Amino acid sequence: MKRFHRRSRRLCILAALLVLLVLFLRQNVLLDTASRHAILLDAQSGRVLAQKRADERTAPASLTKMMTVLLAIETEPDLDKQVTLPEDIFPALQTEKASMAGFVPDETVTVRDLLYGAMLPSGAECCEALAQLVSGSEENFAALMNQKAAELGMKNTHFTNATGLTDTEHYSSAADMAKLLQAALHNTTFRTIFTTEHYTTNATAQHPEGVSLTSTLLGKLDGTELPTGTQIEGGKTGYTAAAGLCLASLATVNGKEYILVTLAAPGDHGTEQYNIRDAVHVYRKLADKK
Repeated sequence: MKRFHRRSRRLCILAALLVLLVLFLRQNVLLDTASRHAILLDAQSGRVLAQKRADERTAPASLTKMMTVLLAIETEPDLDKQVTLPEDIFPALQTEKASMAGFVPDETVTVRDLLYGAMLPSGAECCEALAQLVSGSEENFAALMNQKAAELGMKNTHFTNATGLTDTEHYSSAADMAKLLQAALHNTTFRTIFTTEHYTTNATAQHPEGVSLTSTLLGKLDGTELPTGTQIEGGKTGYTAAAGLCLASLATVNGKEYILVTLAAPGDHGTEQYNIRDAVHVYRKLADKK
């Protein structure tokens, strides 16, 4: 009889554990995402709601540019300041086939134009120009980036450049990138740029009508992907062969804001954008839970 009761108790405990496991699997909205690393935050409090390999170090690709833009905003308050893009930054970026906003060597634009150029179309030339403006060189700017990362508690992050181009010593994690974005969104200028879909730069001699810039995330959405009451407000995409498809996004679901960071999704610029598909999938799940 005692043996029977012990066996029954074990079966009850096992059944309870299985129920808890099923509930956990249902609650974790990230488990069936294509991205290898992911984290979902309450945007207001920073509380982690779900995560998947979120602390593992990996290449962040152009999500790096969120730090570049934030630092440039914080250190250069005059957004109308004129900046000339140095000719010598272009050859290496072209060799690396880096994303470009469309500015040309020796073109003089405003700091504001460079900020939008770095964030919306992921312009590497804008990041290089901002780094030189702020610190005199990209190397010095990277040191400033690492200092800011330490201040924000980004423990699994180290930057070597302002663009996110591949370097074995340039790495971060989904958790750290989410921490960066959550802090950056408190800056009203950053938030405005991050949530903008289209922007046209000031006229220059090389571009009399300005340069038309479109968000690499918002420009791919038509507004029908998510149910009423749910909207992706803005984001920053990224891709390198080493990093895979990446995305940091902000969304509103029934009046509440969420941050989602996904890294290392399969594919490239020519395939289905699994980073964006993951975001739509997660935000739709959140909407269904309400």
